[in-house]
Amino acid sequence: QLQLVESGGGLVQPGGSLRLSCITSGFTVGYYDIGWFRQAPGKEREGVSCISDSGSYTVYADSVKGRFTISRDNAKKTVYLQINSLKPEDTAVYYCAAKRSWSWNRQTCIPDAYTYWGQGTQVTVSS
Repeated sequence: QLQLVESGGGLVQPGGSLRLSCITSGFTVGYYDIGWFRQAPGKEREGVSCISDSGSYTVYADSVKGRFTISRDNAKKTVYLQINSLKPEDTAVYYCAAKRSWSWNRQTCIPDAYTYWGQGTQVTVSS
């Protein structure tokens, strides 16, 4: 059974940091691109960052460039999202998702391109 489980969310002050983890099971993660997405109340789900199956390619939303870093450890079946310099507008539920990798395309870091989803972890940025 293919599963993705997010962890690491929480309440943090502006300027703080978090590291989100996406632990996968039930499939060979090295064959899948993984993405991080987020959804704020009243807004559509948006792509934050995606990483290719081998980790060679990454893409970031303009709003998080320079603050977020995506990485993966296929041996540990885990994908990470390091979030620094958090802002109140980063408040959202963060989801990780997987799609079978055929060829890397930075344009497909969008929710509709991803097949398998975790349940999400809440990130709240507030003083």
